[in-house]
Amino acid sequence: MQRSRRRKQCFARLADLYSRMDAAYQAAADRVQFTCADCAHNCCVSHFQHHTMVEWAYFLEGIKGHSPEAQAQFLALAQANLTEVQRALALGETPQAMCPMNQAGLCGIYAHRFMICRLHGVAHVITPPGRETHAFPGCPRYEALAMTGAGDPMDRTPFYQELAAVDRAFRETLAGPRPKVDLTLSEMLLLGPPR
Repeated sequence: MQRSRRRKQCFARLADLYSRMDAAYQAAADRVQFTCADCAHNCCVSHFQHHTMVEWAYFLEGIKGHSPEAQAQFLALAQANLTEVQRALALGETPQAMCPMNQAGLCGIYAHRFMICRLHGVAHVITPPGRETHAFPGCPRYEALAMTGAGDPMDRTPFYQELAAVDRAFRETLAGPRPKVDLTLSEMLLLGPPR
């Protein structure tokens, strides 16, 4: 019971963090009137590896909110996605397979989507501990809009630091070894909950 309560607390902390990420993203997007609508460079076909167990578990909580039929469809799409990704990687290509959560252009688990899905696109900076700040220009559409000079980069550093803290707290609720995570969304879905 104690473990379940601590996991729920981690999920509440993550939901709050996600809300603040969304607000920071929207502020950065609004500064240059950036929108993803009708973009040919869809981040839903970008190849992302995810690294936190708390996001993995929270994502699967979002899946549980769907009907058994929808869950089965997500699993089938995840398997197709993984097959396509593995094919592309074997050929030395960058995978461009549609995310299995994409439903007619919309995310099927929008409230439970990963950090990278929330922040992708806008210019940002990251300052790793004890290292120099790294700057990223954002996606091509954002970069073109930001040429006006209004597109100050969003600092992802505090979000990453807080996400790492929430992930550490979540990992303490797990039994056994807690290996590093380096998985795609499809792999996480097919593997089931982190243990």
